[in-house]
Amino acid sequence: MLLLDDEARIQSMQRDRWIDYARASAVLHLLGRLLATPERDRMPCLLLHGESNIGKTQIVRKFIRDHPPSFDDRRGVEKRQVISMQMPPVPDQHRFYSALLFEIGAPHNPKAGVSVLEGLTRALLRAMKPRMLVVDEVHHLLAGNYREQRASMNLLKYLANDLQMSVVLVGTADAVVALQTDPQMSSRFSPVELPRWSESEDFRRFLHAFEKLLPLRRPSSLAQRDLVRFVLATTGGLTGAVAQLLTLAAEIAIRDGSERIGLAHLEEVAQLAA
Repeated sequence: MLLLDDEARIQSMQRDRWIDYARASAVLHLLGRLLATPERDRMPCLLLHGESNIGKTQIVRKFIRDHPPSFDDRRGVEKRQVISMQMPPVPDQHRFYSALLFEIGAPHNPKAGVSVLEGLTRALLRAMKPRMLVVDEVHHLLAGNYREQRASMNLLKYLANDLQMSVVLVGTADAVVALQTDPQMSSRFSPVELPRWSESEDFRRFLHAFEKLLPLRRPSSLAQRDLVRFVLATTGGLTGAVAQLLTLAAEIAIRDGSERIGLAHLEEVAQLAA
């Protein structure tokens, strides 16, 4: 990639990139353990929470990529170990079942009643035999009234019990608040938080790994103390903000010919964003 011209290198940085780091590996390990859990009456479940732009969705997508669907030629059925969906902005059972059917590519009548959608969803999931259902943006539960929140949470418990699969909820701290209104939900879903970055050896390793993926022709040594502190102060320790800051700084470094990120590049990006 270093042999490409400037525009091609800049364009290459706009693609999603996965960087392995300790926190992400720990969460992926937990998800792997859940996926390997044999069927039992009370399946273990997980609540992954953290602030917006901290990297929750990226970790989940990495896990899904590592466990792609397969096709059973004999039965003519697609099998998915992991099914992922987003909680609808307005949480109710009808929208939830429609969203889930859409994610698995199942034709359905969106005007059908809840009982019809529920029956179709259960039948298809039993055929597909998923071991895990991931529901992102679960903090949308708070957009509904108390009755709708309870109905949605009961639906999640029902699916976990009925299909004997683990359910992983992903959301902000509001998701913790939503689950705490139901003692059964809070006891079943083990909370795992992705906190903001702080100045640490783990963060320096993350910056070092990120630097190795940037198509710059000279080393930037991003783990230097002054750069580390500036990055944390500018981004608030949010993984997505860190990635954006470094990517824009790398683009400037390519365009001005320096081919390495210095403090001046980071300051220029910070001023543009201010």
